[in-house]
Amino acid sequence: MEFEYRYHGSTAVDSSARATSMSFSPDTRREPTYFVGELGKCLEFREAISALHDVVVSDLRFKPKDRTEYMAWLAKQEQINWQEVATARSRNAADIKRMQTELDGLHRTSSQRMQGYYNAKRRYFDYLYQKDRDAWFVLDPVITVHPDEVFFECFSQDESTYGRLGARYEVFNQVKEFACGTTNIDYSAALYDEFQKIRRYKQTMFTVDPSGFGVQTTAEDDFKELKIDLPDSWVRGFLQVSSAMTLPTISFDLHPMDVHNLCFVLRRHKEKVGPRSLRYKLKPGHPVKVVFEPWNREVVFPRSIYRGDKEHEVRVWGRRRILILERLIQLANKFTVHLLGTGLPSFYIADLGDMNFTLGLSGWTANDWSTAGNFDLMAPRATVDEFTKRRVFDGLKKHWFYKPEALARELELDTAAVYGALAAYTQAGRAIYDLDKQVYRVRELSRDPLPMDKLRFANEREASAQTLVQQNMATVRQALPSGEGGLVLRGRVRDGSHNYETELAVDRDERLSSASCTCNFYQQNKLYKGPCEHILALRIQHRRAQGGSL
Repeated sequence: MEFEYRYHGSTAVDSSARATSMSFSPDTRREPTYFVGELGKCLEFREAISALHDVVVSDLRFKPKDRTEYMAWLAKQEQINWQEVATARSRNAADIKRMQTELDGLHRTSSQRMQGYYNAKRRYFDYLYQKDRDAWFVLDPVITVHPDEVFFECFSQDESTYGRLGARYEVFNQVKEFACGTTNIDYSAALYDEFQKIRRYKQTMFTVDPSGFGVQTTAEDDFKELKIDLPDSWVRGFLQVSSAMTLPTISFDLHPMDVHNLCFVLRRHKEKVGPRSLRYKLKPGHPVKVVFEPWNREVVFPRSIYRGDKEHEVRVWGRRRILILERLIQLANKFTVHLLGTGLPSFYIADLGDMNFTLGLSGWTANDWSTAGNFDLMAPRATVDEFTKRRVFDGLKKHWFYKPEALARELELDTAAVYGALAAYTQAGRAIYDLDKQVYRVRELSRDPLPMDKLRFANEREASAQTLVQQNMATVRQALPSGEGGLVLRGRVRDGSHNYETELAVDRDERLSSASCTCNFYQQNKLYKGPCEHILALRIQHRRAQGGSL
């Protein structure tokens, strides 16, 4: 998928003894989005933006060792051994030995002279691995300016980690001018070193350069145009993160010292065998407990009491990505953890006062966000007509961020319809759910509408579900209201020569909260990869029977 960016100049940081000026170059092809302000909380912003950089460069994929030099050395050794065997059977042993010594000297001389080349070659291939075509573009994050805050979003190189830094306007001593919207900014890796120079005693200006939108096209040399062929997985990953954040979670707060202890254990111990998971043990009114596997070491967090009303035990994988939060421990008032369930994604939100940092982790490191699970399939699926969806989005854009219930009252619409419309825009990359403030925000991921036929699903399960419904293979036997305003559906779905017993629960916001099926896909994956086609078919069938209300 090709994206075109056009930057006016390049992002730059001008640092002197008395002042620091950070000027980010936005994409001039998008709607004018800019911001100019003087940083008040310089060190806090420095640490938070540095943690975001840690997300950008994070790559925990398995990297095989380069055995090229070893194999070349082994080949030489084998050759030398055969020559030594030959000399033992030859009358010319002395001559061969002399020649072998001379050959060894030549090898050593060649190796010394070529060492610089070999080192440069190794660094070059390391660079290609780290900065390959499918990964280097993540160094250009998305920045959004809203009436209450400015926030950055980015992905890690392995696409398993999502980072979001939100800075409220209280972070700045003064805000001179701004225009709300979303844009891509020119953001190079070298800026990280410049960020480290930010100090409290120096005035620091933060600018998303508005001048880029006022320059005439005659000065073409001042513009930098980029055409980047982004893989679908990167865009789909952003959409899946947005959908996952709207789902029901198990939430609790962790004291910063407890997060320090969690990271301390991970630093002190290195697992050599699996399972490499954390088991959160949550009991109402009791301290949060974490079991580190495979050592089964239990750590109690006495400063962090679980305030929920039900007991839970949740396992999460890819735990070493949590070490990204280490830099924020000294700044954080608390960390709020949101768990979707065992083997499912998790979110860690650092409360930094006037800033917040969200770390989103896929189910495990090797299972990136684009393949982790179709969380958009579990989001609200209410059928909403185009006119209503447009009204909802226009209402949201009027305020830029809003709670769905308040938006429903203002537009005099049913809450379910508003949730369904917002879910559709979230899945289309035009809105995002703010877990910290519990509001929906306008965030246009791209200038042009995304090709949702290519991006919405990584598999064909929903298409299969639609086929099953059209063939009248799904039968709803029971539709019982749940105690929390939701609905429990039980039924049977015939797929080929098999009949599958299916059950699902939908909460009052029409989000899929739990489900089960007797099919092989569910038995192997549960909901880790999203619901199977039979669960979806039962839901679609009930929605059709109710005139599209579910």
